[in-house]
Amino acid sequence: MTGRFFKDPDTGRIAVVQLPNTALGIYLAATAARIVFHPNGAVGVAVSVTAAVGLVWWSVDEIVRGVSPFRRVLGGVVLIAFVVNLLR
Repeated sequence: MTGRFFKDPDTGRIAVVQLPNTALGIYLAATAARIVFHPNGAVGVAVSVTAAVGLVWWSVDEIVRGVSPFRRVLGGVVLIAFVVNLLR
């Protein structure tokens, strides 16, 4: 049972880690820019919003189209954590 949680049902291969897609790439690039350049003001807000949009886009995409149940749950957990953090 748990083996299927981590497997792509089409290929039977374990699908836990994948190359970043566009949404995750945007999140990672914006987060790296925020860490390296420490932007302030409007640029800082734009970088933070870009990172947030990339992360939410990625998590919703994983919930809807994740190749394994693990990936779909991971997307849900990240989205819930993002919303909880936003509300705090």
